[in-house]
Amino acid sequence: MAETQGKGGQPPAPTGSKMRVDKWLWHARFFKTRSLATKIVGAGHLRVNGDKISKSSYGIGEGDVLTFAQGKQVRVIRVVALSTRRGPADEAQRLYEDLDPPKEAADNVPQTPSAAPKFDGKGRPSKKDRRILDQTRRSMLD
Repeated sequence: MAETQGKGGQPPAPTGSKMRVDKWLWHARFFKTRSLATKIVGAGHLRVNGDKISKSSYGIGEGDVLTFAQGKQVRVIRVVALSTRRGPADEAQRLYEDLDPPKEAADNVPQTPSAAPKFDGKGRPSKKDRRILDQTRRSMLD
């Protein structure tokens, strides 16, 4: 039986196998370097199927759900496939399924007073700053 080959001639990882979690996060391009992925996992900021993981050598497989912080957002990811190399972005996106809620819902949230511009009184506010200030005042009166 012929084995399908991915871009670059690399065969896909065998089904049912395990892979180090730090290596997979790097392959899937969630972190720029493998050592950064190792640091996040080692600090205990990763959950696999709801269990807190602190060893970067922990083995993950297809179907596992990973939860971790990336920047200012929490990512919830289902592992779809394992890889043998760190390929281009479109190849990396095929390794996981994003379980996060759509971003559009967050964009429709009205601005709160904490979202007011940091105008410190030096000079005139820009037109954008004035609009945000007006919105903030109106929402406080309602």
